[in-house]
Amino acid sequence: MPKQTLIELLHILAGLAATALITQVAAWAYPLARDTITIVGWVAAVAVVLMGIPPLRRAWAIDRRRTPGA
Repeated sequence: MPKQTLIELLHILAGLAATALITQVAAWAYPLARDTITIVGWVAAVAVVLMGIPPLRRAWAIDRRRTPGA
């Protein structure tokens, strides 16, 4: 896999991991709001992915320009 694209995918995965960790800790710390915290965590995960799409597309375009024969 091309370098820039891989870096951007790793950034998205790191953001998703951080979101999941924070959501789990918050749900554990405040069990009365577990359902609400979980919903907010899912919304935040979707936001992380959506915010990662433009940089991922730019990285993919850069990698395609650098790859001969692509």
